[in-house]
Formats: sequence, C-alpha cells, structure tokens
Amino acid sequence: ILGIGDTVNITVYGHEDLTGEFTVEPNGMISFPLIKDLPASGYTAKELEQSLTQRLSPEYLVDARVSVDVTMFRSIYVLGEVNTPGKYEYVPNMTLLQAVAIAGGYTYRAEENRADVTRHVKGAITTFSIDDKTMIKPGDTVVIGRRWF
Repeated sequence: ILGIGDTVNITVYGHEDLTGEFTVEPNGMISFPLIKDLPASGYTAKELEQSLTQRLSPEYLVDARVSVDVTMFRSIYVLGEVNTPGKYEYVPNMTLLQAVAIAGGYTYRAEENRADVTRHVKGAITTFSIDDKTMIKPGDTVVIGRRWF
C-alpha cells in the first residue's frame, strides 16, 4: 500500500511526455500531467494504475495503457537496543530479524524475540508488539526493548 514519501514509476505506453517518476506528496496525492492531483496514499500500485487509466480514458487518451511500479519505498526506523539505531531503506518482505541485522544486530541487553512497532494504519498511529518473524512494512518504526534479567 502506497504512502507519503513512496516513489512510483508511471509508464503511459506511447506517451513519453506522461511517463516518469512521481513521489507521493504530504497530502497523499501525486501531481500528474493533465490530471493534476491524483490520490495515491492508501492505494496499491495496481489500484493506482486502474485509477490513472480511468482518468486518462477517454477524455485525454483513446486507449490508455498505464503501468505503475514502486521504485522506492518509505524508510523504516530501527531504534532501541540495536548496535546502530537509525533510518534504513525498506526491502520488500523484510522481517523484524532482518531489520535488526541491517541495524547492526542486537546489543547485549536487547530483548531479542520481540519488539514494538509504530505504524500508520488508516490515518491513525498504532503501536503493537511483534515477534522476530513478523513482516515489517514501509514507514514502520521498530523499537527493540531492553531486557532486565
């Protein structure tokens, strides 16, 4: 699901002037030639493709053929008891364990089998606990807690 800060490559076949990379802006829209603002946040790439095709046909193009590919996802943030906390590039199908590995591994005090994740879900910010095999999503903030014993 696309969100603010994601970058997509939109290809309109036969129309190089409409083809290019577009970023989902803070208002959740993409500024696209001819159409102006097009809602993108909360949609999948396939849904955005269908919306774009419907908006271009038949008003602007006779037989619009559109392709949408995500070229860059929102970053994730890994904080807490990891060796190198910070902002990292999201990789599709990333698990908590892989996110921790990218952040330099656990510190000696880390609670290694769970973490808290903060995620934007349908306009609201939600925090919940996950285990090390749970998938991370673009834009997540992962906090590795400290064990006390």
